[in-house]
Amino acid sequence: MGASNRTSLAIAGTVAVTGLTPLVWGSTYAVTTEFLPQDRPLFTALTRALPAGLGLLAVTRVLPRGQWVWRAAVLGVLNIGAFFPFLFLAAYRLPGGVAAVLGAAGPLFALAFARALLAERPTGRKLLAGLTGLAGVGLVVLRADAALDMVGVLAGLAGAASMSAGTVLTKRWGRPEGVGALALTGWQLTAGGLLLLPVALLIEGAPPALSTENVLGYAYLGIVGTACAYWIWFRGISRLPATSVAFLALLSPVSATVIGWAALGQALTPIQLLGMALALAGTLLGQSPGSSPHRPPVRPSTPEGGSVPLSDLKAVSS
Repeated sequence: MGASNRTSLAIAGTVAVTGLTPLVWGSTYAVTTEFLPQDRPLFTALTRALPAGLGLLAVTRVLPRGQWVWRAAVLGVLNIGAFFPFLFLAAYRLPGGVAAVLGAAGPLFALAFARALLAERPTGRKLLAGLTGLAGVGLVVLRADAALDMVGVLAGLAGAASMSAGTVLTKRWGRPEGVGALALTGWQLTAGGLLLLPVALLIEGAPPALSTENVLGYAYLGIVGTACAYWIWFRGISRLPATSVAFLALLSPVSATVIGWAALGQALTPIQLLGMALALAGTLLGQSPGSSPHRPPVRPSTPEGGSVPLSDLKAVSS
């Protein structure tokens, strides 16, 4: 087997593994409706992010330092702290799957951000992939009686833009030398969770009483749907073009629909099947190589920017 074939297989394997993340995210709707308390979106977002982030910090025992303090904060806001509230606000104000359709605009936002920040010129094929995926998701989740709410629409677009910007910036900045994707995930989840903490308390008040089902649901979302899923996601970003990773997010509403049909007994129509085919086609088209993707060098750990072990707390405060 030639070197090019081995490289192609390695890329395909990375794409397949990274694609597991949006498939897992697709289970969020079923878990939320079946296991979690109702009308507590910010508490749910907080519970997903902060315990998972603190857990990963305890496992990796690495803290950001220097310029990576503010970089981790920015990425945590974009990927977690702002994205989660926008996502839930859109979902609550836009019935009929409109929120999912707006979220499917993420790859198109990613193409624009990649052009500005990574010098990745969008190809006609990727633009076609973005439009195809958007149309496919629309057929999967959109109902004829879907209502539009301007606040919800703006929130949905803001959430898609926030996640896309976070994905592209994660690619641009890379990570410090010696810091793995697991530690980077912990930094972002912790930063996003700390942002969500006061917001959730101010808007929703004290945490609700939790049943055993609630605890199991939150444990699944925190461990599988957040800590593991985001680790795989950021690992994929470090190995693939940012726009290719962004297109994989189209799998999430497809996964949610399949889970709703298989586990919750929801109907699956021929139109939805056609939409799934289009969404998958858009995902595959989006994996085509772009033009000269920007690959930022891994920056060494220095006093100006890098990481510090948790055990060396003096270095953090100095």
